[in-house]
Amino acid sequence: MKSRNASAIWNGDLKGGNGRISSDSGVLDKSAYSFATRFEDGKGTNPEELIAAAHAGCYSMALSNELAGDGMSPESVETRASVTLDQVEGGFAITKIHLDVKAKVPGASQADFDAAAERAKTGCPVSKLMNAEITLASQLDS
Repeated sequence: MKSRNASAIWNGDLKGGNGRISSDSGVLDKSAYSFATRFEDGKGTNPEELIAAAHAGCYSMALSNELAGDGMSPESVETRASVTLDQVEGGFAITKIHLDVKAKVPGASQADFDAAAERAKTGCPVSKLMNAEITLASQLDS
């Protein structure tokens, strides 16, 4: 499997500094991040937002795969991931990630969908990476 790469540069101290994040694919190209984008409402991205995007994308693909393995063909899988950064003893940590998924899967029962959704939650490679509580709310659209 091919490895994926990204890089970041930070200039200055934590509160007054700023940085840029880039990815080899070019999707991120010197995208701004700062203390304000991470802990306040500044314009730009932050590591937690990028983790949320990665988890949402990975989970959607994992759920699609689980559904297909059960003989169901999803028309769409839409996932929103919410990452919580909390101050804990010794600093800050990502303590929770909540996945909110809505999918359109013709012919699927709620029970079968929920089972696939739970398997995807634990089987998703990004879920496996996280040392945080991961919760899930799933909605099957008919």
